[in-house]
Amino acid sequence: MRRPLGCKPVEHACGSVRVQKACPNGILPNMSLIIATNLAKSFGPEDIFEGISLAIPKGARIAIVGPNGVGKTTLIRILIGLDFPNVGSVQHAKDLSIGYLPQEANLVNEGTLWSHCLAVFGEIIEMQGELDACMAAMSDPQQAENALARYGALEQAFEQRGGYTYEVQIKQVLSGLGFDEKDYHRPVTQLSGGQRTRALLARILLEHPDVMILDEPTNHLDIQAVEWLESFLKDWDGALVVVSHDRYFLDQVAETTWEMTPALEVYRGNYSAYLTQREARYARRLAEYEAQTAFIQKEQEFIRRNIAGQNTNQAKGRQRRLERLLEDARLAPPPSSPRRMHIKLSAQARSGDLVLRTHDLQVGYHDEGQPLFDCPDLVLQRQECAAIIGPNGAGKTTFLKTILEKTPPYTGTVQLGASLAIGYFAQAHEGLDPNKTLMAEIESLAPNLLPAEVRHYLARFLFTGDDVFRRVGTLSGGERGRLALAKLSLSDANLLLLDEPTNHLDLPTQEVLESVLSNFPGTILLVSHDRYLIDSLATQIWEVDPHGQSLQVFKGSYTQYKAHKLKMQEDQPKRQEGGSAYREQSSRSGSEQAQVKALSKFERRQIESRISELEGQINALEGQQAELSKFLESPPSDPDEVLRLGEQYVGLQKQVEALLAEWSALEDKLAGAG
Repeated sequence: MRRPLGCKPVEHACGSVRVQKACPNGILPNMSLIIATNLAKSFGPEDIFEGISLAIPKGARIAIVGPNGVGKTTLIRILIGLDFPNVGSVQHAKDLSIGYLPQEANLVNEGTLWSHCLAVFGEIIEMQGELDACMAAMSDPQQAENALARYGALEQAFEQRGGYTYEVQIKQVLSGLGFDEKDYHRPVTQLSGGQRTRALLARILLEHPDVMILDEPTNHLDIQAVEWLESFLKDWDGALVVVSHDRYFLDQVAETTWEMTPALEVYRGNYSAYLTQREARYARRLAEYEAQTAFIQKEQEFIRRNIAGQNTNQAKGRQRRLERLLEDARLAPPPSSPRRMHIKLSAQARSGDLVLRTHDLQVGYHDEGQPLFDCPDLVLQRQECAAIIGPNGAGKTTFLKTILEKTPPYTGTVQLGASLAIGYFAQAHEGLDPNKTLMAEIESLAPNLLPAEVRHYLARFLFTGDDVFRRVGTLSGGERGRLALAKLSLSDANLLLLDEPTNHLDLPTQEVLESVLSNFPGTILLVSHDRYLIDSLATQIWEVDPHGQSLQVFKGSYTQYKAHKLKMQEDQPKRQEGGSAYREQSSRSGSEQAQVKALSKFERRQIESRISELEGQINALEGQQAELSKFLESPPSDPDEVLRLGEQYVGLQKQVEALLAEWSALEDKLAGAG
């Protein structure tokens, strides 16, 4: 087993990697940050991949796609030096820093979430301590002049490094990734697995490495957090390599797509562009292969008929040319697509035109004392698809269970239409018995099937051989999802209630499921974070707003819904052209949004007046700071005067920070008022 050339990584507890030594001269061709040559990897007798060569240039935006088990995670671990190829080498640019997010974070940090993120800014915090020491030294007449000179240079570097904004950056990244302020001071050891992964992602974003390599970064994020991450990555200037099953996310952040088959196929563009190019590339290769095969057969037939006849010399000449072709230029058949799930969803009977109606519905649990959210009077017609979106914990699954009459309404009524046969796909797959075999699970719904027919049916969902005798409790998340779909397919339902049906499914399986649901003749109620699936199916968007405790209805597709929201944002008055990208991307807390919704016109005018007043005060103070900085470039000889001026500068800075904090809070209130 060969170690990648020149790669000596250090893996921190947070998962970041800094390469301490690069290739011999520290320079890679074509301004690439990482180059891999002829990589091959096997585990025992099983070959994972071979012959992979690639380059990651500066500013790259690369998506790696392919079926589960093809070796995507193994490849990226080799690229950063956490695993080693059996054959081939990896080279890194000099002093390359890499931020690596594994699918499951293994944080060993004993501190809080806040201290975990604060550690990124250790050098800035040290500079802050030096600034405080300079301030103290200014009180000593003998040290004042040198201390002031040191303070001026240090303060400028401190400001350029983000010394006055790093705490704001931490808050905005944590907020954007879905953390509440109450989580900031929780020990990392008390965070759930998903929260730890988000905490690691937050730290990587704050570190701004040269290359970010993210393995399923959206797994534990709701739609709002994923959209924030997309916005962040679009503004980020480093290189990005991402493995994800979130097709919409890949469309937003990728500019190049690598497909592992397990060979590496390179496509220009995002996921949607890759799908189009993949089909065209396969069709072209198949046509070339078939044309060459037909030519070879024709030549072989000519040679067979004429090798011993009047055209012997011509036949021998053709035979020599054909042998060279077969040796040097014989085309291989294009690789067939990996085995795909075969699912069929059919509605046994037609439902009534009215499928669902609610009246004065509130969703929630009586023992909690208040509802999760209120619903307007909803109507769902036959063959429509309503997509229910909203943050994690908002009550979407509870809403589905209310419709299924598994959870009673908090108040109000739910009316189901006539002739309905309901099929339910549960996010947690609680309909599966962990102690049963796969065969037994299918036989429980289809007792008339013979064992051979059950095995054939399970094979359509990629369970073959001895897989059918495994117990459900031993299955992975993706395998459990496929088994749940196999059971759903037997229901012959005309109303499907689907709770995160694409969770843990690889991209080929997601594509199959999307195609099947698009052709489903019944009605669908869909809870999902999969915006690609939502955009393909939804005729209505039902958005749960937990802060306003309401469900809002938009009639139209997800693309139309996003355009509508964007137009509403653009129609708001533009308050401030500048400002930090972090501030623009921030998400407000529930209490702040509740206050926004309660604003009257009088309160709005008061806030706008105060914002204008604050902007004037901030401009005036910054002007005083500029004049003072210019004056301190040639400090007076009196040490007491120097000390007084230094204290005055620091006082002005504190006033500016306080006014900026108030200005930011008021801007957030108005920005969300709509």
